[in-house]
Amino acid sequence: MTDTVTIALSKGRILKETLPLLKAAGIEPLEDLDASRKLVFDTTLANVRLLIIRATDVPTYVQYGGADLGVTGKDVLMEHGGEGLYEPLDLDIARCRLMTAGPVGVEPPQGRIRVATKFVNLARQYYARQGKQADIIKLYGAMELAPILGLADEIVDIVDTGNTLKANGLEPRELIDHISTRLVANRASFKMKHRLLQPIIEQMGAAVQSGSNA
Repeated sequence: MTDTVTIALSKGRILKETLPLLKAAGIEPLEDLDASRKLVFDTTLANVRLLIIRATDVPTYVQYGGADLGVTGKDVLMEHGGEGLYEPLDLDIARCRLMTAGPVGVEPPQGRIRVATKFVNLARQYYARQGKQADIIKLYGAMELAPILGLADEIVDIVDTGNTLKANGLEPRELIDHISTRLVANRASFKMKHRLLQPIIEQMGAAVQSGSNA
């Protein structure tokens, strides 16, 4: 299907903020995404279809050619490693921070530290750069529980307003990186389908510049 463009989109908040940018490129789903349990959707452009999947799976689908383009957070791309991906556009949506966090008023231990996170690779790299020894404990959610229950000394997680941390007696500590949502492309697709992908990238980029996602 050399004339078909498949775009992998992340579920949740990112999806809602991505749809206006796709609309600016003439791409709208033919069905209400919220009212369907389908994972693949046709669009107003006959040769473009949308995949609705977990953000963490987007880089893998794009890397291995299951999708030509994908939309996911920079945090996910950094954890994935970005192998086989081209990153043509910062969509400037779903902005947040990747941070360490721990119990309010409690200093992290001086020696070896226990850290709970779903960002195993990023956390390992960060603490290595800091010259700290860290035991990384992988969790898939509810990171805030780990310090409360003594499972970890601190966590590495995405922080938006900080309200969830505060509600659980935690506070942000160190900033690891600023995060926003990126458009990525399969490297082979970008070459072979350039005439199809480039207009989409350019129109989405123009929408970002004009604030169409606001």
